[in-house]
Amino acid sequence: MDLRFHWSLSAVDKHLKGAKARAEVSGIPDMAAHVAFCRQAEACGIESLLTAIGFHRPDPIALAAALGMVTERVTFMVACRSGLLSPTLFAQQVNTLSVLTNGRVSINMVAGHTPGEQRGYGDFLDHDERYARTEEFLTICQAFWEQDTPVEFEGRYFRISGGRLNTPFVSDRRAAPEIYLGGKSDAAMALAAKFATCLLTPADTPARIERRAAELARSGTELGLLVSLRARPTREEALADCDSMLAGLGGRPRKVHREFAAKSDSFAFGSTLKLAEEADSPWLTQCLWTGAVPYLGAPAIALVGSYREVADAILEYQAAGVSQFLFMGWPDLEEMKRFSEGILPRLREAAGADRAPRVVQTI
Repeated sequence: MDLRFHWSLSAVDKHLKGAKARAEVSGIPDMAAHVAFCRQAEACGIESLLTAIGFHRPDPIALAAALGMVTERVTFMVACRSGLLSPTLFAQQVNTLSVLTNGRVSINMVAGHTPGEQRGYGDFLDHDERYARTEEFLTICQAFWEQDTPVEFEGRYFRISGGRLNTPFVSDRRAAPEIYLGGKSDAAMALAAKFATCLLTPADTPARIERRAAELARSGTELGLLVSLRARPTREEALADCDSMLAGLGGRPRKVHREFAAKSDSFAFGSTLKLAEEADSPWLTQCLWTGAVPYLGAPAIALVGSYREVADAILEYQAAGVSQFLFMGWPDLEEMKRFSEGILPRLREAAGADRAPRVVQTI
């Protein structure tokens, strides 16, 4: 398997992401900063950028379309929740975006988030029902991407009669967008095995990850990790930076995320926060650190260490069956540059020495 690397575009913020309550975050995008971020990602060999979804963010498809007009290579991984719009309209939007960007669009399918936020969008289903609805949603989208029209579908959550789209999915690489499903629950695993290119899940120890990867591999679905980075030339520098960051946060962010966990029914986020709160040590492995999770949320579980240590950790995950990584950093632009200059060359060196399959070259 090739190693593929993605980054979260939603992290363009002057503040540490996750340190503020969502209600305090502006949904107005800084377009100049976003364009600079996209161009830096292209220069750093990042394959795609996640445009996330939530009431505190701009619309992910509209944002991806705007940024696609001023970029050349990077793909946009647009987030979607199945209950917020018609699957026909969503497929039409994705297909249109593919035309505008020459196929530079993939999908981050999110079954849900917190019940309170879902209700704000008019969605009142519980966790398992959201996954059942997402299965219907993707079945319909798949029919449009296979151009099996007119689409006829009658299910519990959606009914489509005579569905047609005159705008096809356009790409010189594939006939339909890649689907990245986020989650960690049994329902997420089952849905990913049926529809997804890759299941994105919060980082865990390689031993636990290996079991999940092996289960998914039987269906041909890849496993990807959602993980933050804190890599420096030396381990001592990385640890000092972590200590300095936590010292500057104070106690308020921790309170924010405890309240979020109490309201959320996301198994992936809740289990990662529980892991961080209950573990005897914030270090699950030599490099996997949960120390920032109580302050910045589940995505803050991080690979921390020297460039060599973090590169070796990535190779260890690859050996366990992980083929894709969705990174975040503190702050992101600087961490992306460090990844490109300090970690990526070591991964390519390892691939050249036959220690691992080749790393996808996107620049």
